[in-house]
Amino acid sequence: MVEQKRFALFLAALDSEFVKKTYGGYHNVFVSTFGDEGEQWDSFRVVSGEFPDEKDLDKYDGFVISGSVHDAFENYDWILKLCDLVKKIDQMKKKILGICFGHQIIARVRGGTVGRARKGPELKLGDITIVKDAIKPGSYFGDEVPETIAIIKCHQDEVLVLPETAKVLAYSANYEVEMFSIEDHLFCIQGHPEYNKEILFHLVDRVLGQGLVPQEFADASKASMEKRGADRKLWEKICKNFLKGMQSSD
Repeated sequence: MVEQKRFALFLAALDSEFVKKTYGGYHNVFVSTFGDEGEQWDSFRVVSGEFPDEKDLDKYDGFVISGSVHDAFENYDWILKLCDLVKKIDQMKKKILGICFGHQIIARVRGGTVGRARKGPELKLGDITIVKDAIKPGSYFGDEVPETIAIIKCHQDEVLVLPETAKVLAYSANYEVEMFSIEDHLFCIQGHPEYNKEILFHLVDRVLGQGLVPQEFADASKASMEKRGADRKLWEKICKNFLKGMQSSD
């Protein structure tokens, strides 16, 4: 009998009413993107101080750290506790997929620097350019490594200085570190492979309603998805391959 795979999702954001009503919460958004039938996915709302016991970490095959409205360079108790937990998982060489805030937390834990994005925030569909020399065919990217991949972006911070052992896997016109890996077990993405058009438009309407962005910014955000979508199926494949046993990009 094949042993059931088990994964832990560290949710660094609260569920909005929209996400609760439409998807039943961010847990379901992530599991529908990265999960497969027969697996067990446990969520821990780390932003609310909910963490797994350290003795239970070994039960998991991999971990995912979500995005957040918080900055990864802040020193709230829950962020410091998350950093300590990531250090322990890193020492165990367990796989961690870091998304947006999670991408930045892993950079911070490994000695990198995170701060405000030098060219401003992003909330749109954008293309990232793959560093093909850094990825060998047959890795978790598959046999054919694309030149670019479209992904939904939602962030105001970025990795300013990479950890020493990190390898850049993708960049864009505005950001030098869109994706990076460290050894075989840490894979980090600045964008949101789990987001779709509906979630992006909800976020745009929310920040516009709160007066955080001007109308022109919101219009441009929505226009970015008028004629095309994110490469969600490709992202799904890459992230699943990473979490579930394919070789790294090395």
